[in-house]
Amino acid sequence: MSVFDKSSLNKLRSLHSDSRIRPLWNVVYFAILLLSFHFIYKWWAATGFYPIKNAVDSLFAFASDILFRQSDWILKHIFRAGHTTSDQTIWVSTNNGLWGYVEVSPGCTSLKQWLHFVFIMIFFPGPWKHKLWFIPAGIVVIHFVNIIRIVGLTLTLKPWPNHFDFFHDYIFKTFFYFMIFVMWVVWVEYFPSKPSTKHRS
Repeated sequence: MSVFDKSSLNKLRSLHSDSRIRPLWNVVYFAILLLSFHFIYKWWAATGFYPIKNAVDSLFAFASDILFRQSDWILKHIFRAGHTTSDQTIWVSTNNGLWGYVEVSPGCTSLKQWLHFVFIMIFFPGPWKHKLWFIPAGIVVIHFVNIIRIVGLTLTLKPWPNHFDFFHDYIFKTFFYFMIFVMWVVWVEYFPSKPSTKHRS
């Protein structure tokens, strides 16, 4: 390796370990992982989740059933929303006198967000002894965020029945990824990896 190359490499390493620059590197790396998995997942979904399609389909069905039952329970016993259900669809009377509905289909599950979080945590630096419990805990948090999403969509249908797409596509989807970001921030702040001080020429 030339002197110039060695000097440049050492400068990059010092920038990465600089406490002032490191948070920026972390955010950039987080964004790269987030976008990378988004396209990996789209490609995998386009293949029909080959080669474990049946297992993924079963997981989707199982997760959507749990999501529906738990959301229905919260709407019924906590918010007393006065809703009704059929199959895995929640119907609610809106303020304009019509019926609105939220269909809790397999596509509503947070499987993509689970995998997103797992992918980020696997490839982001940090002690594995903490990753082994932080990843499952994060999946549980994401599931409960999804329950909040379904309950929230149902409740917003009552006063704003014509704005379902806005709440679905912008408010609650953003909330999903905001919570993943918050959990990542917790990881970075409380479980940092120890920077290496050994360099090879």
